Amino acid sequence: MADSEIGIPSTGQKRIVIIGAGFGGLTLARSLSCDRFQVVLVDSNNYHTFQPLLYQVATGGIEADSIAYPVRNALDCRRQKPAVLFRLAKVQEVVPASGTVVTDEGSLHYDFLVLATGSKPNFYGNKNLEENSFVLKSVPNALDIRSYLFQRMEESLINPERRIESIVVAGGGPTGIEVAGALADLRNHVFPDDYPEIDFKKMDITLAEGGKSILSAMSPTSSRHALKALLAMGVKVEVNRKLQELKGDVLVYNEGEHMKCDLLIWCAGVTGNIIRGIRDESILKNSRYKTDLFNKVEGYENIFAIGDVAAVDNGKGGDPMLAPVAMQQAKNLAKNLSRHKSQQWKEFRYFDKGVMATIGRNKAVLDVGKISMHGFFAWLAWVFVHLMTLVGFRNRMVVFINWVWNYIAYDSAIRLIIRPFKKKSN
Repeated sequence: MADSEIGIPSTGQKRIVIIGAGFGGLTLARSLSCDRFQVVLVDSNNYHTFQPLLYQVATGGIEADSIAYPVRNALDCRRQKPAVLFRLAKVQEVVPASGTVVTDEGSLHYDFLVLATGSKPNFYGNKNLEENSFVLKSVPNALDIRSYLFQRMEESLINPERRIESIVVAGGGPTGIEVAGALADLRNHVFPDDYPEIDFKKMDITLAEGGKSILSAMSPTSSRHALKALLAMGVKVEVNRKLQELKGDVLVYNEGEHMKCDLLIWCAGVTGNIIRGIRDESILKNSRYKTDLFNKVEGYENIFAIGDVAAVDNGKGGDPMLAPVAMQQAKNLAKNLSRHKSQQWKEFRYFDKGVMATIGRNKAVLDVGKISMHGFFAWLAWVFVHLMTLVGFRNRMVVFINWVWNYIAYDSAIRLIIRPFKKKSN
């Protein structure tokens, strides 16, 4: 079957279409045999984003192209032997009855379909917070935060009423504490040199967590050490805070209580980024596809889901929404699809290599099994793991050099307003 609409020729091979070039989708595309299958990867961006370091782009620590890597380079599309085909398109719908993916550039037939669409911010139905807060799930999101932050700094020198006096980070998970810690480093070490006219002792940074403690998915030891580190950096940590709405610069929470908020960054949860066309019975309440232990979406024989959008039916409600999970699922699925008989397929079992989060310079927490680490050595482990996981040698070198410079000079170097932020009108 020829798909002239998006330029995919028929080769007579079984076609595997992968939607999403995140950790799962990219790993799967690189692991499949293109001698046996025609592999087509579809994404609305032509680059892979290393999401764990988005917060450093948002706070001026590294440049955006240091954590974004061209999909075609990652797939090595220049090689002579059969390679993965990539198409830049936004998927609109899946039609399982005809084995078709509908995109904004045309339709695409599949024999096997893999959904690797990741996650998106979860506002739990609160439209006010969705419209008035910044999120951190993409490179444009990170650049918006960076631009807005430094625009307000510059504007406040002309008009003191534009001064940022209170920043609230919603969500006490790893992303939330990393954002809060990076903002505290900016306030404590960078802003005072750039803007000596401003008294940054009056700038509050608050981490607001809806649950009883921060880092609730990690060990109590790691939670305590993270809390201690944040408080030492001057971050206010408030738990049991249920945010309700942001009115101007007033954040309302806990049935009428309020605080001043000039910038709200939402890190308080994610939900699966599902695509229209999959039957409702196969989608859980948290918008993740229910799959069997082979990552096959319930109710379908040739549709699979991996990564954040997949909830493997392992009796635990699915594996955590982490990059290592997506990559392990991708490698297991690639091996299964390459086996001639489904009876030879192996069930997916997540091998937990540990969870970590950094708070700032020399400050991190790490859980590996029942072992917990914190402080300098945990921070070194965090640095090493993130450098090695980045896609592309150049990106690793650029990020490493930036980190060394920042560490030596206490200087977050990328404080540029390249693309001024403009709030969308409702």
